[in-house]
Amino acid sequence: MSINESQFPRLVQEGYRVTSPATESYNCIAWAAGESNAWWDPDEDYFWPEGIPRDYQMSTLVRVFEGLGFQKCEGAELEAGVEKVAIYGDASTYHHAARQLASGMWTSKLGPDEDIEHLSPDSLAEWYGGVILMRRTAQMNV
Repeated sequence: MSINESQFPRLVQEGYRVTSPATESYNCIAWAAGESNAWWDPDEDYFWPEGIPRDYQMSTLVRVFEGLGFQKCEGAELEAGVEKVAIYGDASTYHHAARQLASGMWTSKLGPDEDIEHLSPDSLAEWYGGVILMRRTAQMNV
C-alpha cells in the first residue's frame, strides 16, 4: 500500500513505517484496544463491547475505551507505566483510533490495509479530524 500524499501530507512528511501485511481480521479500533482477532464496529455484524450503544458517535468510542480503563488526558508524550490511545473524529462521528507504543511512536491500522508506525497522533489528524487522547496504567501481559 502507498499512503495517499494528498490525504496524509503530514504523515508523509514526518515519515512512517509499514509494520504488518494488510488484513481484514481487525480494524483500527480493535488495534488501538490491543486486539487483533476481531473487527470492532457498532454494526450488528461485528464485535462491539457489551453495554455500549451501537453508533458512531465520538462520545460512544470514548465510552468503549473508558470501559477498558482509559481516561481522557492531555499530552501525547510517552509516560512510564502508561498506555495511551488517540481517538479521531469530528464533533459527532469518530473516524479512527491509534495506540502509543512503548517506544513512544504510535501505531495505526488503516482499515483493511496495513498497520503503520508513525511519529505522533497529529500525523493523521489532517485526514481523520480532531484528537481525543486517553490514558491508563499499563496492563501486564500474562
